[in-house]
Amino acid sequence: MPDQDPVSAFRALKGQRKIVCLTAYTAPMAAALDQHCDLLLVGDSLAMVVYGMDNTRDIDLDTMIRHGKAVMRRQENALVAIDLPAGSYEDSPQQALASARRVINETGAHGVKLEGGVAIQAHVEAITGAGIAVMGHIGLLPQHAESVRQFRITGKTDEEAAQLMRDCEALVKAGVFGIVMEGIVEPVASVVAAACQVPSIGIGASPNCDGQILVTEDMLGMFDAYIPKFVRKFATLQPDITAAAMAYNQAVIAGDFPEADHLYYPGGEKKT
Repeated sequence: MPDQDPVSAFRALKGQRKIVCLTAYTAPMAAALDQHCDLLLVGDSLAMVVYGMDNTRDIDLDTMIRHGKAVMRRQENALVAIDLPAGSYEDSPQQALASARRVINETGAHGVKLEGGVAIQAHVEAITGAGIAVMGHIGLLPQHAESVRQFRITGKTDEEAAQLMRDCEALVKAGVFGIVMEGIVEPVASVVAAACQVPSIGIGASPNCDGQILVTEDMLGMFDAYIPKFVRKFATLQPDITAAAMAYNQAVIAGDFPEADHLYYPGGEKKT
């Protein structure tokens, strides 16, 4: 993105080209992705991907902040947003603002993301009113599910389609800079994306969204516990990681590692 306010630069991409977004939870991954993404999301999906939890509900704010700090240590190009985890914002606008302030103050990230629409409009308004950038999230809301078995695609009925449009409009009115649209059927997702006045970012939604996001470990073929239909594997790294671990195992047991080149000696000389 251009060398300007990251949120303004992100919004300016709408209608110019497709917007590229991925998740990042660690400094090494952020370093690898930063130059190729417009937005890096420190998503609460790390609960499942990194910590092996059954859902995204049990991650806490302190953990999100720790991972946000790690990503920001390698951020140079991409806008970085951090999920407010379940339980950190729903009770009241005041709670939402306090959590958002903690995230921004302690990580230096550019914004936060919240799940929901009409129901959290006042919460979003409290945060944006304090000058903190917010990304919305409508459609399938993982924080509302106890496990992936409860993940439910939406937009299948006229009422669901109408609610999605109301949610989108409420978030735009509340001042979000973008909206993630997850798990929404076509052509409803396409209609909502077309009406959205801020960048729409699809994940299991429409190719007509302004951009797309995936969980990076899904995209890289590193996380096989649950692979949604909307994921395309752009690499399959899990077998390579397993093969490398097997080769390391064999080298250690055989005494082939470490070798002289891997050791330190007094005076720096190499033993021959």
